[in-house]
Amino acid sequence: MTANVEIYTWSTCPFCIRAKALLKSKGVDFTEYAIDGDEVARDQMGQRTNGPRSLPQIFINDQYIGGCDDIYALNSQGKLDPLLT
Repeated sequence: MTANVEIYTWSTCPFCIRAKALLKSKGVDFTEYAIDGDEVARDQMGQRTNGPRSLPQIFINDQYIGGCDDIYALNSQGKLDPLLT
């Protein structure tokens, strides 16, 4: 079974692009919520993250991971791949 990965993005956000590139490099399918300029969607994301409204915001199997730096840190620590399987 593969992980259910969801990522909230803004289309021109360099951190969003970088986070998606990491996921793609690992061959991960993900659901992207492009919320460019949609404040209602951003508020909903903020509720789901319990506060953070910066982008990207990433969830794996409904577990809140955080943003771009967080997913790269998990990868560097060898903790990302186990979450993705």
